Amino acid sequence: MTSLAHPAAAPASVRPSRSAVESVIAELAQEFGPNLLTTAGSTREQHGNTASWLPSEAPDAVVFPQCTADVQKIVRICAAAGVPIIPFGTGTSLEGQINAPFGGICVDTRDMNKVLAVHAEDLDVVVEPGVTRKQLNEYLRDQGLFFPLDPGADAALGGMAATRCSGTNAVRYGTMKDVTLALKVVLANGELMTTGTRAKKSAAGYDLTRLFVGSEGTLGIITELTLKLHGIPEAIAGGICPFPTVEAACNAVIATIQTGIPVARIELLDQLQVKAVNAYSKLDLPEVPLLLVEFHGSEAGVAEQSAHFGEIAQELGGGPFDWATRAEDRTRLWQARHDAYWAAGALRRGTKSVASDVCVPISRLAECVVATQEDIAASNLVAPIVGHVGDGNFHLGLLVDMDDADEVKRAKALLERLVERALAMDGTCTGEHGVGQGKMKYLKAELGAPALAAMAAIKHALDPAGLMNPGKIVPADLVSWT
Repeated sequence: MTSLAHPAAAPASVRPSRSAVESVIAELAQEFGPNLLTTAGSTREQHGNTASWLPSEAPDAVVFPQCTADVQKIVRICAAAGVPIIPFGTGTSLEGQINAPFGGICVDTRDMNKVLAVHAEDLDVVVEPGVTRKQLNEYLRDQGLFFPLDPGADAALGGMAATRCSGTNAVRYGTMKDVTLALKVVLANGELMTTGTRAKKSAAGYDLTRLFVGSEGTLGIITELTLKLHGIPEAIAGGICPFPTVEAACNAVIATIQTGIPVARIELLDQLQVKAVNAYSKLDLPEVPLLLVEFHGSEAGVAEQSAHFGEIAQELGGGPFDWATRAEDRTRLWQARHDAYWAAGALRRGTKSVASDVCVPISRLAECVVATQEDIAASNLVAPIVGHVGDGNFHLGLLVDMDDADEVKRAKALLERLVERALAMDGTCTGEHGVGQGKMKYLKAELGAPALAAMAAIKHALDPAGLMNPGKIVPADLVSWT
């Protein structure tokens, strides 16, 4: 590999000069034309919009590459002028990962959306980064295969890898770090790097694939992914199980996981979230804490697993376990779960919906969720709770009146305590939303100064000019820019 350094490029800890940006836009316009490059205000704003209360920061232009060679061309043009580069999938990230705090060029991979190869006999697939999870599963259905990760949003697979996505099926099938075999990544100097092969395991050097899974575009731009697949289960069974309290529901989850029942999905909705889901999705679920549960396997296997779960629920005061026997009923139920964010927002019209997540060891789940509910009540705030609780991961959907300074202050303090509580329980500040801009400040407390320094060293080694999605994960002041 040649040197990554660009002597002419200034560190992206300051906004590049207007002349540098205009020069890059002019060169990109010559290369890509008006159909694949835009500086239109509405498009730029869409590509800097965040789903949090972080301020939206739009890029200076948006370009739509058609292939890996196009991405390399864009990166080289930007790098030569010291202009930041912000990768973009579908824009569903939640911690400001797509913001452009120093301006720059947004690289939207929407048109790189081809399924390149399916190796059914090896249970893997090669895709471009703009392929979405729903698109991939539609493509695979006739072959009896599926890609299991389901974050709810129809996210692009490149973005899912970049943010180390997980979702409702992760308790059985793992997260993106578990299902990604290899990547092709355009580095900060425009070189193309391959991180692995289609082999199911390797001991050949550093695990570069996992380095880039979760790097949020700060080390390079993913242009191709090789992913593990699974066979569509013979049988799928599931439904809802009510509980008298959130604590009882969480204890049922803990017992289910510790017993070794291979549950595919097990999701928590607290009472307020169930109320929101009923109103938004036109359901009639019992408005008490609920677990949404699903099992995959053979007919006999799922029947046995379901029965065992039902016994655990009953021992903890839950039940009855209400089966969704028809596929369309299960689909409607899980769609309602995926729409929980929008459903919660409808509880308080005119407020800002702020989603945040933490993850704790499964044995501390009930304690953490109950303490968080008590904190919400004491803070006089509205915040439904949902969670991929089979992993110890849960989310708050804070509904905040942004015109009420006192409420904003209480909400921010609540989120600080949420993270502190999770870290005190040997958990993490984010189970799946990622770091982006929003959670950078927690990394030192979670991992320690040496780990943060190691991240900064990696960032500097691979992106010495600081141009790849700057202002995310690693604070700029920790990196010694060239």
